[in-house]
Amino acid sequence: MSSEPHIVCNDIFKIYKVADLEVVALRGLDLAIDKGEVVAVVGASGSGKTTFLNILAGYDKPSAGGVSVSGRDLVQFSEKEAEQYRRSEIGFVWQQTSRNLFPYLTVLENIQLPMRLNNLGDKKTTELKAAELIELVGLQEKSNQMPESLSGGEQQRTAIAVGLANQPSILLADEPTGELDDQTASDILDLFGKVNKDLRTTIVIVTHDPQIAYKVRRVILIQDGKTSKEILRKDGYQRITGAASTSDQLEEYTVIDSNGRLQIPTDMLEDIGITNKAKLESSGDFLKIHRSNYKNG
Repeated sequence: MSSEPHIVCNDIFKIYKVADLEVVALRGLDLAIDKGEVVAVVGASGSGKTTFLNILAGYDKPSAGGVSVSGRDLVQFSEKEAEQYRRSEIGFVWQQTSRNLFPYLTVLENIQLPMRLNNLGDKKTTELKAAELIELVGLQEKSNQMPESLSGGEQQRTAIAVGLANQPSILLADEPTGELDDQTASDILDLFGKVNKDLRTTIVIVTHDPQIAYKVRRVILIQDGKTSKEILRKDGYQRITGAASTSDQLEEYTVIDSNGRLQIPTDMLEDIGITNKAKLESSGDFLKIHRSNYKNG
């Protein structure tokens, strides 16, 4: 099995032009995700999370930097290659139900549709495959119902099954619990863990849900368009099944980007009075950061 990460983002920038203004959505984002990993991406509105997902899905390209999936360079894709990549490699779960499901199709038919579009079998074959996904997401009793008759949680379960219908290697979820109550949101996060366990799908979840740090082993925080820190569970790798345990200890890591830049949390800088300059000193396994007495002028 290859030791290369499944997803690699190297110094990504994304700049949008709005009227006469340039908006920088991503500012040198660096990230690597292993095959079969479940990762949550967290950040405030406008931090660049959704832009990052759109680039991973091949809907958009970075203005600068590199993105590769399974060793394939997404930046070099033609429009046709990007479309084929999405159809074969990517499943997407949106926050809004209207983007996930066709209201005039049953649960079974919604799941079958991507299979038929990708020529993954005839009607009978796709029915059987769709039924397997319905069982995976726990909706056996709802297969012939229309989306409007489902609860919000059931609609998102269906959306996850639709996202898996083309047998993707990567499942991307943009705020999948944003419109759900706390218990239903917890159940949906658990379902992503079950999907990962059963199918070994790489899963990237963008969310504001505070439970997420206790549901996945790795949480990546994006601030001002770049990865600022990561939170890892100290108890080792555990899938996101079962109740979130707030007794689990979490370790927080500052991210060093590909250019060697280190982001230090503002509150730590304020505590020791560091403003625009600092002195560095290496000491064994430690790097010491001291307040500088240097003054400009």
